[in-house]
Amino acid sequence: MNLIERVAFDRPTETQDGYGGTETGWSEAPASYETRAQFIYQRGSEAVEAARLTGRSIYKVRIRSSVAAREITAAWRMRDLRRGTIYNIREIDTITDRQWVYVTVESGVAV
Repeated sequence: MNLIERVAFDRPTETQDGYGGTETGWSEAPASYETRAQFIYQRGSEAVEAARLTGRSIYKVRIRSSVAAREITAAWRMRDLRRGTIYNIREIDTITDRQWVYVTVESGVAV
């Protein structure tokens, strides 16, 4: 497999804002999960074409299965460490293949 990309997955964090509320942020440093990945270009469906027309890109990302990879949820985000692009996670497939985890991500949307 061509796992030539380097990605990081960040989990959401909540901190006190000092006014009785909470602020949601992202834990990038030690709590994030970094791994090698392969980006698979998504094409064909109406939803994918509509997203492209509005400037969003949808990819399927293949990463090796591990305990940490199986903890990723749709509430997390993914960062492309080479390009600096941030992606929302739309779907995680941990059951199709025991060796790989497939993550469907979308760029160009508010994270």
